[in-house]
Amino acid sequence: MPLDPVRLADTRGWIQKAEMDMRSAQVDLAAVPPLVGDALFHCQQAVEKTLKAFLTWHDHPFRKTHDLVELGVQCAAIDAALEDLLREAAPLTEYAWKFRYPGDASEPTVAEAEVAIDVAFRVIAAVRDRIRADTSP
Repeated sequence: MPLDPVRLADTRGWIQKAEMDMRSAQVDLAAVPPLVGDALFHCQQAVEKTLKAFLTWHDHPFRKTHDLVELGVQCAAIDAALEDLLREAAPLTEYAWKFRYPGDASEPTVAEAEVAIDVAFRVIAAVRDRIRADTSP
């Protein structure tokens, strides 16, 4: 069955944006001094965009949200094997806002960012494994 060119392009677009977020996270963490809060934000964004790529690929609508729990539930409904990994990624949701604004948030650690980067890369890899190779940029 031929691929829907619009769905393919949209899925590729989400994946490309997620990969740019991961590059940004790595650059932020390598900065002197490290931009840890910004790296965490990009990890959250990468997971969010990857889950939206998965939902787009499966032609499953989603609302505008940064909530990885909500997106993860939708993805796990399509592929239950993703559930454990998506539960692990769910805490990254708070990085969409936690360090973006002044307030009471304590400063994040480099170790926290390293864990988030690892989780985000594993989510991207798992989703890439599940969608057709034709979505590769």
